[in-house]
Amino acid sequence: MANLLSKYVIPGCRVDLQEAERFKSDGEARRSYQSQVIDVLSDDRVEIAMPMERSRLILLPVDGEYDLYFYSDSGLYQCYARVVDRYKNNSMYVLVFDLISNLRKHQRREYYRFSCALEMSSRELQEEEEAALAGDGERVLMPQLPLKSSVIVDISGGGLRFVANYAYEPQSLILCRYSLLVAGETKEYNLVGKVLNVRELESRKGVFEHRVQYINMDDGEREEIIKYIFDEERRTLKNQKGE
Repeated sequence: MANLLSKYVIPGCRVDLQEAERFKSDGEARRSYQSQVIDVLSDDRVEIAMPMERSRLILLPVDGEYDLYFYSDSGLYQCYARVVDRYKNNSMYVLVFDLISNLRKHQRREYYRFSCALEMSSRELQEEEEAALAGDGERVLMPQLPLKSSVIVDISGGGLRFVANYAYEPQSLILCRYSLLVAGETKEYNLVGKVLNVRELESRKGVFEHRVQYINMDDGEREEIIKYIFDEERRTLKNQKGE
């Protein structure tokens, strides 16, 4: 697909920015950010709002390269792009990206990350639970074991990100327990995830961010989480429009 940004991407379109793979060390997780398109300047150049985390601007560097994922009405589109400029326009901080690959349709729509603040409880899996997963892939979980509190800050059909005042070891398997409002009813989820990355927040010492990927997840539960995300997105957009 040629670089037809103006055909598929419009101002206001949501966009995910992910650090390019080649700039990361082996095993190091790529940082991801959420933002929106300000303007499409040409079929090879786009203005994107500087991303923010917890009301703090993330100053992406000029010459930095990123995977861009555009969420448009016609689907999810991906390309590689380089930051060529950044500046402040009135009260808005702007990044200018030049495409360095063709735009292409991307199929992994279910992995869109939805920003939120959801209570979660978690614990490390016991050896018997891990052995069951390794053996037949079934989730055999022991009830009534103590759980630790945390807060989910974004969630997707593929995993979640949470913060807590403790840290798990990367690659450890954990039980994630949280509740979502799905189809008008509150449902509790008990999902197993692998901890991909852990880092201490610079702005909050003693608080650790964890990125988690679901393991052996039931397809029905995945679809319910995706539905929850899209329902919440629609509700947020309606509130912003004052409908």
